[in-house]
Amino acid sequence: MELFTSVARQYEDFAANATDSPCFADWAHRVTEDAELQGWIAQLPPIKQQPNLVFAAARWQGVPAPGPYEGLRESLLADDGAIVMTIMCRATQTNEVGRSATLAPVFARIAAESGRPLALLEAGASAGLCLYPDRYTYRYLLDDAGDGEGDTGTTEVTWTPGVPGPELTCTVKGGHLDLPTGFEVGWRGGLDLSPMHVDDADETAWLEMLVWPEQDGRRDRLRAAVEIARSEPPQLRAGDILRDLPELVAEAGAHGEVVVFHSAVVAYLAPPDRERFAGIMTGLVASGACRWVSNEGKDVLPEVTRTGPPVPTGHPTFVLGLDGQAVAWTHGHGSSMRLLD
Repeated sequence: MELFTSVARQYEDFAANATDSPCFADWAHRVTEDAELQGWIAQLPPIKQQPNLVFAAARWQGVPAPGPYEGLRESLLADDGAIVMTIMCRATQTNEVGRSATLAPVFARIAAESGRPLALLEAGASAGLCLYPDRYTYRYLLDDAGDGEGDTGTTEVTWTPGVPGPELTCTVKGGHLDLPTGFEVGWRGGLDLSPMHVDDADETAWLEMLVWPEQDGRRDRLRAAVEIARSEPPQLRAGDILRDLPELVAEAGAHGEVVVFHSAVVAYLAPPDRERFAGIMTGLVASGACRWVSNEGKDVLPEVTRTGPPVPTGHPTFVLGLDGQAVAWTHGHGSSMRLLD
């Protein structure tokens, strides 16, 4: 989803991406037709206007979801300050562990190429729940035709790179999915402006609130991931990915092949800072300090997106990149991927 644009554009884009949440898709679409509510949202700082944050804050303060748009509208326009306070004090640190299904094959590729344990370093780590790709079982549904069209059937592949755990399912189209035998994680760490803590009940409750209302499966995955993180806490640091990342990369290098990764994080940087971040990562890769795995909306890192085929107009997708080269188009919550090579 594109931020730092008009309220109508943000909510129109969100509606297109939220088709698996009928409530949020309807709410976002209705906002695009509601000039008064757009005006209310426009008074928020630009980074705080994002639909998922506004909707989650409203739910946090009692607006029912699934529920009618009128309930959201009335609550926002009549807000006594409680919803705005929640918006200002909270952030969309969603930590969607389903994305591990699209990230894990790239991690395995890096491990196979390096022959070393991985030192996973997540930029914008939130609670660090995506730092455990070796703790899941992956069920890949391979589209035999490669185009998702027709009644051709699928081939199912189940893969456990490390310790068997909760199952993540992902439909794969477009190419050959190469699953090496597995990978070892020697170190897990992350950098975030405000790291979340899995032992804090308020913070984990907010993480659950960020899951879209109809998606009980995502909530179950989140809870399972919280338990995994509690059993083996990652090394999370408070810091700015534009300033403090190189130092943590150097520290992680003592533990294995450093893989800096991020998913739906760079979108929250202003466009000039996105370019700056890409420059930092390109430099770190060129120096041999790390590998870089990016998973962002198609317009967030255009220098990565344009290394692959053109994304069809109006097609909502993330672009998965390795060292600045596009390798797949992925669903924002990890439920599908289209391989590009």
